[in-house]
Amino acid sequence: MQRHSVPARPYWQAKLERLGFDYHSIDGDYWQETACYRFSAAHIDLLEDSTNTLHELCLEAVDFIIRHDRFAQLGIDALSAQLIEESWRRGDASLYGRFDLVYHPLYTPTPKLLEYNADTPTSLFEASVVQWYWLQDNFPNNDQFNSIHERLITQWRLIAERLAATSTLTFATITDSIEDVVTCRYLQDTAIQAGLETQLMDLRALGWLDSSEQSGQFVDLDDAPVQALFKLYPWEWLLEEPFAAHLSSSKTTWLEPIWKLLLSNKGLLPILWELNPNHPNLLPSYFAAERERLSTHHLPNGIIQKPLFSREGANISALAADFTPTGLATPGEYGDPATAQMIYQAMSPLPKFISAQKKPVYPVIGSWVIGNVAAGIGIREDDSLITKDSSHFVPHYFIP
Repeated sequence: MQRHSVPARPYWQAKLERLGFDYHSIDGDYWQETACYRFSAAHIDLLEDSTNTLHELCLEAVDFIIRHDRFAQLGIDALSAQLIEESWRRGDASLYGRFDLVYHPLYTPTPKLLEYNADTPTSLFEASVVQWYWLQDNFPNNDQFNSIHERLITQWRLIAERLAATSTLTFATITDSIEDVVTCRYLQDTAIQAGLETQLMDLRALGWLDSSEQSGQFVDLDDAPVQALFKLYPWEWLLEEPFAAHLSSSKTTWLEPIWKLLLSNKGLLPILWELNPNHPNLLPSYFAAERERLSTHHLPNGIIQKPLFSREGANISALAADFTPTGLATPGEYGDPATAQMIYQAMSPLPKFISAQKKPVYPVIGSWVIGNVAAGIGIREDDSLITKDSSHFVPHYFIP
């Protein structure tokens, strides 16, 4: 695994915009045109195998949480827990997820799980489409760990088999976010390629109709029943919306299904460690009540404190081995550590590279799962050890 400088392609901004990647320069330089990461085929094989293993462990953890009623530890109330259990027992299909991994062959020879966003992962379009076209322009004789697009189409076809033949799949997000809209439109396009009828709407337009004609139905702006809904909106937020009271009686098929809430909850991490202690792909992790057990582990890099619900690096703090603050922390809206439910994870330092600007950068590998199969990676890097929503996206390739 090496970080290289590469020359920018002529008119690269226009090339990206033709793909529909209009936020390439958000926060200044989100897309890194003049850098890339290079892997060997063996490194990619290891990332793929580790991703598949982790996904299997996570599904086993979901079943364990449900069977042993561990919802309260994850901050999930009884009504939501019932919906999750019903969804899991039905075998509601899911589409995708993204593991965030720390990996460097020299220093972290086995990829380690930082967290799993299996509900509303973004950076999908740039991982699937944008970096693939970059590869064709820059390294056409090499390869890339990236079958995301093809696997999305395949998974939509499998999902379509579970939907009524006349179903329209509605894609919904908060359209104020250009990144979320592009992600939704991209997923809509892959669903169309799989043969589904689709429409796109702002999630805020979703309504509930309770009349003699359409009793107990979520509806769109035309009062047409929403038969299947892909929502790029976190379940923990959706459950706080007024219409969440109708979820139990709704006939709508939800994607992602509500059981995926367990996989995007940071409480998954200590559950995984409890079930698989000392697993090579896991970091020691504990709930707050048992955090002192971290002292039994070698902690040369300290501890990371995370809220159960947190996104894009918000409200994360780095602590010393004795739990004192180090000063490295991110702000956010996910709760005060004094009141919010927290988990504690042994810190595995991110690999450090030096950019062409002579500044340190720290990459995190986002490893994608489509259906139940590893499908590719995208890399985000930051000048901080905490990856945030402003972190850069850097393409990759490997030597076949």
